[in-house]
Amino acid sequence: MNDKKYFLCSLIYNYLDFSENIKGLSKNTTKSYQRDLTKFSKFLEASGINELEGITEEMSSAWVADLFQNNVSARSIQRHISSAKGFFNYLKKISLVTDSPFELINSPKSPNHLPNILSPEEVSQLLNFKPKNAQEKRDLAIIELIYSSGLRVSEAVNSNINDFEDNKNFLRVLGKGSKTRLVPVGRYAQTAINDWIIERDKLLSKDDALFINLRGNRITTRSVQERIKNIALMQGLPPVNPHMLRHSFATHLLESSGDLRSIQELLGHSSLSTTQIYTRLDYQHLIKVYENSHPRAHKKNA
Repeated sequence: MNDKKYFLCSLIYNYLDFSENIKGLSKNTTKSYQRDLTKFSKFLEASGINELEGITEEMSSAWVADLFQNNVSARSIQRHISSAKGFFNYLKKISLVTDSPFELINSPKSPNHLPNILSPEEVSQLLNFKPKNAQEKRDLAIIELIYSSGLRVSEAVNSNINDFEDNKNFLRVLGKGSKTRLVPVGRYAQTAINDWIIERDKLLSKDDALFINLRGNRITTRSVQERIKNIALMQGLPPVNPHMLRHSFATHLLESSGDLRSIQELLGHSSLSTTQIYTRLDYQHLIKVYENSHPRAHKKNA
């Protein structure tokens, strides 16, 4: 690797270090940035560009076009462009460039898919099982907590035994961007967690994780995803993932309260616009209620 290429790689490394340790972004986010910027770096190398001055707007557009030609999804291209914009904003900040070649690059619009959710009846069906062992008591506690408090699976996995406050009525959660929030814990979740903690204490774990595996180590997100999917199938439901529980939490809360701002706080969204997707889900719910209830909602049969 020549000096020019090493220089670009070292800048990317410095940016990732700045993002994680100064801006406080999560490891998952910085790993995403690293993957995207590494692709960009390899594209530049293949194009014979080995200095910052050669990274023009035309070259940036060519990279985006190359992503399209390689069938990268619109949502993924949005993230690639965002990673590159953040990187060049950092270079401007440390005065290595005066203008960003991505300044005028627009992200493609991605299909606006609504998240999949469970109905309240389906949530009840999912949770309607009696745990027969420690593992199933833990699984029930995880599902109850995610649905009760609208947690991301990573937030549930990273919760510690001492993160509860006010006799388990609240849980301190470390969310995206290392932002901490306090979320309420419902009574069903509290009961399930108390039952699990009795079993957890028998495992004599040295880890302070709330949810551990049978070897006493913190459970992984992948393991939680698999366990919830298998429980859903066992309960006669299609496969369910943890994020569906989070979406269901937000949708059911909006249907009953209409308080979008509070839901934003509970979910840990930095922007209200992110939370507003649930208003569309709520609107769909209202349409279904109308169609099923209003005497003139349906066309008469011919």
